[in-house]
Amino acid sequence: MDVLIEINSEIDNDRVIIECSQVTPDIEEIKCFAMSKQKYITGRIDDQIHKLQPSDIFYFEVVDEKVFAYTKNAVYEVKSRLYELEKSFSGCGFLRCSKSVLLNIYLVESFSPALNGRFYAVMKNKEKLIVSRQYVSDFKKAILG
Repeated sequence: MDVLIEINSEIDNDRVIIECSQVTPDIEEIKCFAMSKQKYITGRIDDQIHKLQPSDIFYFEVVDEKVFAYTKNAVYEVKSRLYELEKSFSGCGFLRCSKSVLLNIYLVESFSPALNGRFYAVMKNKEKLIVSRQYVSDFKKAILG
C-alpha cells in the first residue's frame, strides 16, 4: 500500500481520499479510523465536561451501572451505555472484551493467556484487563489480523 500526502493551501477543510481496487477489511479500518477523528465523546469529571477523542481512550468500563472512559491521565464518566459505544465504534478499534469492558485494540501493548481460557490484555498505560473466554476469539482476530 502506498501512502501519499498532498498539501493544498487552497482548501478549507482537510479531507482523506482512499483509492483502492476493492474495499477490504483494512480499507474499512482506515476509513473508520479517519472518521473517528471527527467524532468525540463528552466525559464528565465532577462538574466539568470534557471533549474526548476516541483514540485517546484506552477502554470503557461499566461500574455500578455507570460507564467510565479511561484515558492516560484521567477517568471520565460518560452518559452513553456500553452497547451504544460498541455500536458507534464497531470497526474503529473498539472491541468488547467482557460484559463490562470495551477496549481500544490500538492501545493494547501485549496479551497473554490467563486461566480458564481467558486472556490478559496489557494496555500501553500498563493496566491489565481480562478478556473473557467468550470474547477471546474476536480479540485474537482483531489483534492478530
